[in-house]
Amino acid sequence: MNTKNHADDIAYKLLDELDKDAVISQRALADRLGIALGLVNAYIKRLCNKGYIKIKWLPKKRIKYIITPQGFAEKSRLAYKYMHYSILYFKDIRSKIEDTYAGMLKAGVKTILLWGDGELAELCYVSTRGYPLEVVGAVGTTGSENGFFGRAIYTADQLTDVDFDAILIATLDKKAVSVLEKSDINTEKIYYLEQ
Repeated sequence: MNTKNHADDIAYKLLDELDKDAVISQRALADRLGIALGLVNAYIKRLCNKGYIKIKWLPKKRIKYIITPQGFAEKSRLAYKYMHYSILYFKDIRSKIEDTYAGMLKAGVKTILLWGDGELAELCYVSTRGYPLEVVGAVGTTGSENGFFGRAIYTADQLTDVDFDAILIATLDKKAVSVLEKSDINTEKIYYLEQ
């Protein structure tokens, strides 16, 4: 599978933010992208040096970033690359989910509890269509009676009354996974997408 280029991802997100708001501080960009201010500054300089953006000084020491035609072309190229990577990633994850479900069926699993309630858990839930498997709920940091496709979201300490044949790790949060691995739940009931 193609690997994701982190530098391209940041450049794309910067160009996208500058397209939405041309008069924005680098600090605000850093907050929106969740990266360091110095990194934003370095990327802005790089985008300027490559001719993708121009800088126009405004009164009160404000800056307006203007994306050049080459910058729009680069943004389009990076968007295509990002979508291509996303599709390949989705196919890879979907294949891992299907392989895991095949293993569960072979082991006689009928009911699944998803460990996680984010996007990966949603993909795992949707992927049960066509399989004789029932998702009985999900585990998240905050409980909710019908918060996950009409099913309960449990906290880790609420699982004593939940009936399930297996748990599928449906999160990339290592801290959440370590909570499960430290619990009293039989490890033979735990399935990982990476195995």
